[in-house]
Amino acid sequence: MRIVERAAQPYRGITRHITMTTFHEIADRFPDIFGWLAERGVEWVDAPFFRYHVVDMDGQLEVEAGVPVPPNSAIPASDEDVTAGVLPAGRYVVTTHVGHPQELVAVTQRLLDWAEEHGESFDQDGDHWAARLEFYRTDPAVEPDMNKWEVELAFKLAD
Repeated sequence: MRIVERAAQPYRGITRHITMTTFHEIADRFPDIFGWLAERGVEWVDAPFFRYHVVDMDGQLEVEAGVPVPPNSAIPASDEDVTAGVLPAGRYVVTTHVGHPQELVAVTQRLLDWAEEHGESFDQDGDHWAARLEFYRTDPAVEPDMNKWEVELAFKLAD
C-alpha cells in the first residue's frame, strides 16, 4: 500500500446500477466505450477502470466503466449511454493486485484496513464514494488467464 497524489483525469464512461450477481452488466460495456472513442478518433490514455460511486455489497451498487481520455480534447461530452466524467485530483491510497478479479474483495478489505491502521479516512459520505477505482492494467485480449491479470486499486482519501 502506498499513498500517491493524482491529478484530475477526464474520462468517458457508462454507469449502471447493479448487484454483485449482475456485475457483468457493467463489465460488458467496455467494448461500447472503446467503440465510441474509436468512432471519434480518440485515443485512450490509461487503463480502463471501474469507478464505484455507491457501494452497498448486500444491496445495489452504482458502478461506472470508464476509459481515461486526453485532457482538453474536443470529444463530445456525452452521446447515448457514454457520458463525460473527471476523476478528482487528490491523495489516493493505492495497491496493485496480480491474480483473479474474484480475489479483489479480500484485497479491498486489506486496503481499507491499512488505511484505518494508518489513520487515513476516505473521501466518502456513507456508501457514496468520491473515487473508489479499479484500473485493469492487463488487456484480456493479450492475457486471457484471469489469474495473471494486474489490477490497481486507488481509493481517494479525504482532504
